[in-house]
Amino acid sequence: MQVEKVEISYTQGGKVYSFSPNGLKLHVGDVVVVDTSRGNELGYVHSEIQLVDGYEYADQLKNVLRIATPGDIKQKEENKQKEIEIKDKTEEIAKRLNLDMKITAAELNLDRSKVVISFTSDNRVDFRELVKELATTFKTRIELRQIGSRVETQVLGGLGPCGRPVCCNTFLQDFDHATIKMAKNQGLSLNPTKISGLCGRLMCCLSYENNHYAETLKVMPKVNKMVETPDGTGKVIYNDLLKRRVTVKFDNGDVSDVKEYDVEQLKWKND
Repeated sequence: MQVEKVEISYTQGGKVYSFSPNGLKLHVGDVVVVDTSRGNELGYVHSEIQLVDGYEYADQLKNVLRIATPGDIKQKEENKQKEIEIKDKTEEIAKRLNLDMKITAAELNLDRSKVVISFTSDNRVDFRELVKELATTFKTRIELRQIGSRVETQVLGGLGPCGRPVCCNTFLQDFDHATIKMAKNQGLSLNPTKISGLCGRLMCCLSYENNHYAETLKVMPKVNKMVETPDGTGKVIYNDLLKRRVTVKFDNGDVSDVKEYDVEQLKWKND
């Protein structure tokens, strides 16, 4: 059995989720209202309708409820202003209650029946009194969610060390697993300030091309390795992993010479 599914994101270019089109004719770019665990939300159609294995998605797909009306879109814009008010009020109350927390964002669902307030803290926070005051003030369900530094950056966005908007706030669907070894493979500085993102963690982009670097390293001689070249024996002083070129230094008494070679031109003994 096959079922229809369509990919929806809650923000333009944001993370996508699978929904049932629910019999609607949808196309990329359509603005829709969807049923979510947090209530009704506005979403953007990210893909054409696809037929998929029904067993894989059995009972998992929530419905696209309708094509968004001008009133839905206006409500979403008004919610953005209300979210700023809620965030400011939450910060005010938290400060008065001496709560050790930094408010990241407030997110209302479309019909304002629930607001999710994200915050960061190095400690556990007893926010019960805060929730009571917020519920009384805004007359809606309140959910406080403690998040880490990576999710905080994903929510707030910003410019990465490369000068572009951070990947997690634009196109990245899930956080990529990045390690120090990936930085070593690419010959990058191991200074934490050079290879960390706005969140203070290793940059997700370290993993993007890591497979290429890891595979290329297997066929390249190590730096300081003695290799046989068409011009004699020399020492490897640099590897260009993208071009698969090796820089070799020759010592001839008081004179040193440096030449580049394709890795296929070289021979060496493996350790």
